[in-house]
Amino acid sequence: MSKLLIPAQRRERIQEYLAVHQIARSADLCKVLETSEATVRRDLEWLEKRGILERTHGGAILSQRVSFEQEYQQRAQQNPDSKKKIGELAASFITEGDIVFVNSGTTATQVLQHIPKDPSVTVFTNNVNAALELGETGFHYCMTGGEFQSRSYSLAGRFAMENLNQIYANKAFIGVDGISIKHGCTVPTDPEAEVVRRMIERTKGQIIIVADHSKWGTVSNFQVASIDEVDKLISDDGLTSSAIESLAAHGISCLLASTLSNSA
Repeated sequence: MSKLLIPAQRRERIQEYLAVHQIARSADLCKVLETSEATVRRDLEWLEKRGILERTHGGAILSQRVSFEQEYQQRAQQNPDSKKKIGELAASFITEGDIVFVNSGTTATQVLQHIPKDPSVTVFTNNVNAALELGETGFHYCMTGGEFQSRSYSLAGRFAMENLNQIYANKAFIGVDGISIKHGCTVPTDPEAEVVRRMIERTKGQIIIVADHSKWGTVSNFQVASIDEVDKLISDDGLTSSAIESLAAHGISCLLASTLSNSA
């Protein structure tokens, strides 16, 4: 019977459960293992210390690593409908007179593509691909300058950093490759991480993360913000209720873009 499982067996069962479901509530694990919540908690702590999972509000998520940067076109093919809806919803928070930072990435590109045509809005970005796609914008559109990064179609390096030092924004919309409670917001390369960290430092207002649900629980190589630096996450309706609860416990509001309609 499950209640007679030794610790190693319980922990193996937990890993098997997470491999299938990605997310587990402590209450569900208690039923699966036929054991107490205290025992499950100890097993989750043991597994977290070894980097296998990350504990969340009322449960755990499987730790997923992204150790390399995919090419832009590969990322663009992943969850395109969700990214478009997230971009639409995020851009709706840009209002008259805003000065905004937007970084590179496919979800951030969708934010740029849906910004209202308002000449009083100014956007600073290192997103080269968006510049190629946008054409006439209707708002002030400024590139950071810097060294071209071919895999991400972005700009980084000394010139980008020096130019960002001259600007204060009142909102930042940041696309990331991973977001978790323990590791915060992460991206795969140091040049992009430097640019994003500087954007966050130079923002005197809300830090808004734009990321589809697949980024939850994922950890990439370089942290750009701790979870406590984030004000808002705009994601899609695939984000689980346990993720929303965990983020809310850290003061982060979650807005979900519906993939079925334009409502959020």
